[in-house]
Amino acid sequence: MTDAGLARGRSHLAVIEAAIAGGATVVQYREKAASTRQMIAEAQALRELTRRAGVPLIVNDRLDVALAIDADGVHVGQDDMPAALARRLIGPDKILGVSAANLAEAMQAAQDGADYLGVGPIFATPTKPDAAPPIGMEGLRAICRQVALPIVAIGGINAANAVDAIRAGAHGVAVVSAVVAAEDVAAAASQLRAMVAEARRQDV
Repeated sequence: MTDAGLARGRSHLAVIEAAIAGGATVVQYREKAASTRQMIAEAQALRELTRRAGVPLIVNDRLDVALAIDADGVHVGQDDMPAALARRLIGPDKILGVSAANLAEAMQAAQDGADYLGVGPIFATPTKPDAAPPIGMEGLRAICRQVALPIVAIGGINAANAVDAIRAGAHGVAVVSAVVAAEDVAAAASQLRAMVAEARRQDV
């Protein structure tokens, strides 16, 4: 995920290019402070980069921006556009991700047409101070047991706990500060990808 405030003055494009070089498999454009025009310009540049790299680009919250740049999908939270409506607007072929902090939200998202769930926050995270209370690994594990959709663990995930999230049942992990704020973005992304891949192998 992008985060201008953590990027050490680097552009979204520079950070994401390095993250992809390090093995990032999905990119989420997340921007809270920019104007719509700026968001479209930034997301369009990322779209061109991710398309060349063969990596899906998901736009966080802003379905209008996702449609404007022909992103691969959109991710909505519980306070954003309802997932069922988002699905209707983006159509059946785009990716729809939905945030869920408990089992009821996860099951509703599945019913509404989500392709994957962003489950969390697993731990408290400074990148989203208004987030719901952390659910911990046990909360993640409980949702993974009950919901068949791919689940991405989010919220305070880093190299110290990414393996635990995969072992709890998550298909992948979403990170912001662990990669965006790293001195060497490519190396941080590469380390996390290797750890997740190894945890999956051990889990088979």
